[in-house]
Amino acid sequence: MLVLLATTHRVAPGLLTWRAWETLRSSSRVLIGSSEHPQLPYLLEAGISIEVTDPDPRSLAAAARSAQVVWVGAPEGDEALLRALGTLAVAGDAPEIEVLHGSYDLPGARLLDLVHVMDVLRRDCPWDRKQTHASLAPYLLEESYELLDAIQHEDLSGLREELGDVLMQVAFHAVVAGERSPEEGGFTIDDVAAGIVDKLVRRHPHVFADVSVSGADEVNENWEQIKAAERAAKSDDHSIFDGVAMGQPALSLAAQLRRRAARAEAPEELSSNLGTELGAELFALVARAQEQGLDPEAQLRDAAREFRTRVQDWEQTRRE
Repeated sequence: MLVLLATTHRVAPGLLTWRAWETLRSSSRVLIGSSEHPQLPYLLEAGISIEVTDPDPRSLAAAARSAQVVWVGAPEGDEALLRALGTLAVAGDAPEIEVLHGSYDLPGARLLDLVHVMDVLRRDCPWDRKQTHASLAPYLLEESYELLDAIQHEDLSGLREELGDVLMQVAFHAVVAGERSPEEGGFTIDDVAAGIVDKLVRRHPHVFADVSVSGADEVNENWEQIKAAERAAKSDDHSIFDGVAMGQPALSLAAQLRRRAARAEAPEELSSNLGTELGAELFALVARAQEQGLDPEAQLRDAAREFRTRVQDWEQTRRE
């Protein structure tokens, strides 16, 4: 029998399943295609006798007819070898073949590929190499809006693609930041992940600690209290508006400011006679939308989208 041992490069070399180790120890011969194979040092350390040889399909087939032989697959796969073995099998000239997975990808493993690709692009692509946080900012906004558009259109295929584009922006900023030292404010993608993991655990004490909640409303209340405590801990001169992005679209900005003020029980009269008459009217419309449980930004977008459709229909009738 010929056993094709497949492993994933996303798991550290030497971390193999128990069945893989048993098969390696019990087989007559274990063959590997390169002295640079990442699994080789760990197999040798475990006392496995290894033969480094070219991946010749006929020689493998001949050896496996009389004994169990293991071929340790290359990290990038052995497409040519598998194709040749398939040809032998069709001709009836191949031994029994088993594919044994010695390691498996964990959930999120492809994120490691993204990190690697972004490192390569930052090093080898002239355009990627010259980007900064500031130059990338417009792309983050663009990709975020495209993601929002996919959600509002219930485009699940587009949603997957746009999430990938946003994720790429996160990885790109982390690569740029990783070129600075910690003293210069540098950080890595692992620092980014660690920060959000710590925050999620801290803000979900009903999941990761012994806090009890009665439902989603109490979860949200606890979340806001924890956020407020975090802001207070960062600065003695903190405000309920700390962290609000003033550069966001005006409707969503007004809605977020009103939500923060309402949680702090700020007097409602503070929202009257703001700026110009038109500005005050728009701000009042935001309040009206929130009272009805509506997102003013989404409402205006829906209206704009419908207007576009009507004008396009009108254009079509004119052409006909």
